[in-house]
Amino acid sequence: MAKLYFHYSTMNAGKSTLLLQASYNYRERGMQTLLLTAALDSRAGTGRIASRIGIADDALTFDADTDMFALIQAEGAGAACIFVDEAQFLTADQAWQLARVADDLCIPVMCYGLRVDFRGQLFPGSAALLALADDLREVRTICHCGRKATMVIRRDADGHAITEGAQVQVGGNETYVSLCRRHWREAVGA
Repeated sequence: MAKLYFHYSTMNAGKSTLLLQASYNYRERGMQTLLLTAALDSRAGTGRIASRIGIADDALTFDADTDMFALIQAEGAGAACIFVDEAQFLTADQAWQLARVADDLCIPVMCYGLRVDFRGQLFPGSAALLALADDLREVRTICHCGRKATMVIRRDADGHAITEGAQVQVGGNETYVSLCRRHWREAVGA
């Protein structure tokens, strides 16, 4: 029975590395995979999933208007597994469409994404996946103090924590820092 998986964490935990490694494992055994990533995150190039450690692979892109079920039905023939990077950018409807892929097409779907934004709020895609996924897996990373990082701050040009703004702003280490809850609270003044 195929399942819908959600691997979640904060920034810089290695989610894309794990996705690329798992896809490689399938392919090494002669099985096809289909990789998908959010169109709005083009830091590694459009339609490219890349890890900070230097591995990368091509992927199809999705945006808020993409019918994930139809896309996978059209492009995923013969795929042994579907991999979705930047899953926090899914809509709730798209999370349901991915659940249908697992249920109706009998293809496992592995989603990787952020759980919360810089304000400590769930992303819509993450909220839906937390509710729908058959299997939830936390990918751990650490705060500068050594505790598990569960939160992220967005920094301005001077390195100060920002507490307001659009939920989505694509960026990397220059913009975001993963922290434990205590240090996140200190940084944002909560």
